[in-house]
Amino acid sequence: MPFEHDSLLGLTYLTADEILYLLDEAKAFRSILERDLKKVPTLRWLTVVNLFYEPSTRTRISFELAEKRLSADVVNFSASTSSVRKGESLRDTVDNILAMKVDMVVVRHSSVGTPQYIARKCKVPVINAGDGTNEHPTQALLDLYTIREKFGQFNGLKVVILGDIRHSRVARSNIDGLKKLGANVVLCAPRTLLPPNPNVFGVDYTTDIEEALSGANVVNVLRLQLERQKAGYIPSLREYRMFWGLTSRRAKLLDSDHIIMHPGPMNRGVEIDPDVADAKDTVILEQVTNGVAIRMAVIFTLAGKIKG
Repeated sequence: MPFEHDSLLGLTYLTADEILYLLDEAKAFRSILERDLKKVPTLRWLTVVNLFYEPSTRTRISFELAEKRLSADVVNFSASTSSVRKGESLRDTVDNILAMKVDMVVVRHSSVGTPQYIARKCKVPVINAGDGTNEHPTQALLDLYTIREKFGQFNGLKVVILGDIRHSRVARSNIDGLKKLGANVVLCAPRTLLPPNPNVFGVDYTTDIEEALSGANVVNVLRLQLERQKAGYIPSLREYRMFWGLTSRRAKLLDSDHIIMHPGPMNRGVEIDPDVADAKDTVILEQVTNGVAIRMAVIFTLAGKIKG
């Protein structure tokens, strides 16, 4: 199997060939989702725990659906209704879950490096469902899958990542994957929402939204993380929309052959206008469907490491 890892902790650790392998696997699973019977008995022996320490809608439901489509047994953990509320540490929570002999762990946590910590501690595959502002590998994979379904390849594509890049784990994983597959990546945000040193990403960046969007094949609009606005990164939501929102006028700057993406949840009327979010060139709901297929592919691939 051309995939060397026992866990999926981030796209940083994957080669271009490994990323393409997962995208190819997802294509087969995507076809299953179009059938009347959307379930296969492939992983009836597998028990997966979804360990979510942060709120989530799309990612959590997508993972649970992927696991159930593969006939795995699923255990959902929520920090808000667990012994974490009583002061239990992450280490003790993980120890107790592993003592129940689960086969795989999916984890989302606000602290960078938590999936890596769990992977070092246990002998079962771990999937990073988002750790702090670090990585969100399955979101990036589903974004890459969606782009490839539209364009067939990545070489020469101009892909703009627009918005709150400073706080975005989605941006970091996307940048890594897109670079490895040959796309030309441009980051665009107000200076306060770019990292302190944007050069660390090794891609182009600009604060000029019209320059960024001009001739772009893909624009991936990031959520403005409103919960962080008390830090004063922007003057107001109105001003952000005025200068940085993806409006129908700005969308006309894109290449004639383009798609508009958003990882969700959307702040309609802030980072993206409603008419743009609902336009025919927007693939947001396709991303959601593709996310189930990608997560099926990742779970299936890592389950093969257990059986192997």
